[in-house]
Amino acid sequence: MKTPLIGVTLDAEAPGGYSKFPWYALRQNYAAAIAASGGLPVALPHEAHLADAYLDRIDALVVTGGAFDVDPALYGDADRHGSVTLKQARTAAELALVQGALARNKPVLGICGGEQLLAVALGGTLIQHIPDTIRNALAHEQPNPRDEPGHVVHIVPGTRLHEIVGSREMRVNSSHHQAVRSAGPTAVVNATALDGVIEGIEDPTRSFCIGVQWHPEFLIDPGDRDIFDALIGACA
Repeated sequence: MKTPLIGVTLDAEAPGGYSKFPWYALRQNYAAAIAASGGLPVALPHEAHLADAYLDRIDALVVTGGAFDVDPALYGDADRHGSVTLKQARTAAELALVQGALARNKPVLGICGGEQLLAVALGGTLIQHIPDTIRNALAHEQPNPRDEPGHVVHIVPGTRLHEIVGSREMRVNSSHHQAVRSAGPTAVVNATALDGVIEGIEDPTRSFCIGVQWHPEFLIDPGDRDIFDALIGACA
């Protein structure tokens, strides 16, 4: 059986630092986690017009996180919070990939900002800034290192995520100031934090369509490995 080809979206940075010209970036542990579960990771540049060509070749899609936000106009918010930062070209390319993957019923895993984009693609909405919306919110932008747990999430029984990780609770890292407000007409919530913030969504009408607000590629909780294993298994 061939090794599943897993498309992984890239981040993009303006000139400076690594290069005097615009450059792409991807933390190594995204690719390492996919490879360790039996997938063949391939990076996807921000070329929205090539989305269908990539989807013709890849077996599954992983939408990564990043220090930016989905344009509120995409989910019907006329106002934009002052904390919101956009990367329009990245969002356009990722949205084309996600919408195309959903139309083809290809496995999709959204991670952190990727989960938020997945929610928007499914018809959901976002909280633009957690501290201004959730009273007594947890430190969702955790002060300790990202390769350590920041808080606990509760996994909703009966969901695909619960079936995958086999636990009602996971210890996860946390690096976000936004969150899913509503998951979309066909989607359901599969994980929540103690403060009520949505930490995971899925669409049970599709073969594999899961978003998690944390970064499972750090493999902090045993369930993180199970998520990548399930993604690769869904490519069979």
